[in-house]
Amino acid sequence: MDNDSYFYGTEYAFIVPCSVMLEGLNSTGIAVSYVIVFLLSLLGNSVVIYVLCLMGSRKTSTDIYLMNLALADLLFSLTLPFWAVNVHSSNWVFGTFLCKVVSGLQETTFYSCVFLLACISIDRYMAIVKATQFISKQGHLVRVVCGLVWLGAFMLSLPVVVQREALHLDGYNSMTCYENVTAESLDEWRVALRILRHTLGFFLPLIVMLFCYGWTVGTLFHSRNSQKHKAMRVILCVVLAFVVCWLPNNIAEFIDTLTRGNLIKDTCELREKLEMALHMTQVLAFIHCAINPILYAFIGKKFRNQLFMSFFKKGLVGREVLSRYRIGSLYSSGSSRHTSVTL
Repeated sequence: MDNDSYFYGTEYAFIVPCSVMLEGLNSTGIAVSYVIVFLLSLLGNSVVIYVLCLMGSRKTSTDIYLMNLALADLLFSLTLPFWAVNVHSSNWVFGTFLCKVVSGLQETTFYSCVFLLACISIDRYMAIVKATQFISKQGHLVRVVCGLVWLGAFMLSLPVVVQREALHLDGYNSMTCYENVTAESLDEWRVALRILRHTLGFFLPLIVMLFCYGWTVGTLFHSRNSQKHKAMRVILCVVLAFVVCWLPNNIAEFIDTLTRGNLIKDTCELREKLEMALHMTQVLAFIHCAINPILYAFIGKKFRNQLFMSFFKKGLVGREVLSRYRIGSLYSSGSSRHTSVTL
């Protein structure tokens, strides 16, 4: 996830002169995509937070993680309108203060989302694979873990917050929200941040998710639980969505990192292709914050039961609609007390 890819090649003004025009790139289409993702994420994650808040003390450990994940996705999406304006006009019009705030918020929530996804995979592994070792009185511990996740994500965002400013680059009539570092250290700075993102922001969490969900799926497959196929479907969708949304962007950024480290010969043609790839894959990556509510909530029957019951209590739906869309009992005897309301 790299905001410098919004600037249509202006970052390369520090290196060698190349054309900054990207043929076939529809800035209006990208801006509209950001706005749509923002609206979907705002609606979906707000509903998830609302339903989970209604549960009160009945929330499981996974529900606590999911509430924090929904909050992180929601805050992440709040930055998208700023980037939509920026990418449409190729000009940062919001000044240095908002440059730091928006960049810092996006960086913090990005790391928070990825770390929380890893925490959810560990939580499911402990609940299903290590069921006999699962400690029921862990609500306080889960909240501590969530606090550490947010603190760690904030610390990782500080370098971006400190260095980013609204800059006027020589040869351009527009402003850009960019790291204010010298030309000599620019590439080293960008490469270091990229390696940090590749490692902590994708590969390590992905390894954790694959390990935990791999064991979880294996355990469910050998169990006699009648719901095992549905549970496996949810788990596979979780991993698949994460990989599909973030892998292309990480590949594009990794290739760009190699060119900055002079491990791949840098040419204007390659640079233009990378700029295009970074723009396109970034749109796909941002979509992840909007589909999380679908993956973690709306495909879960318990969540739908909780949602329609809350609508019924508020008088928004009638008993006929409630009986039509509710599936079974919200807290059936066959459900474990450790089962999330959304999974």
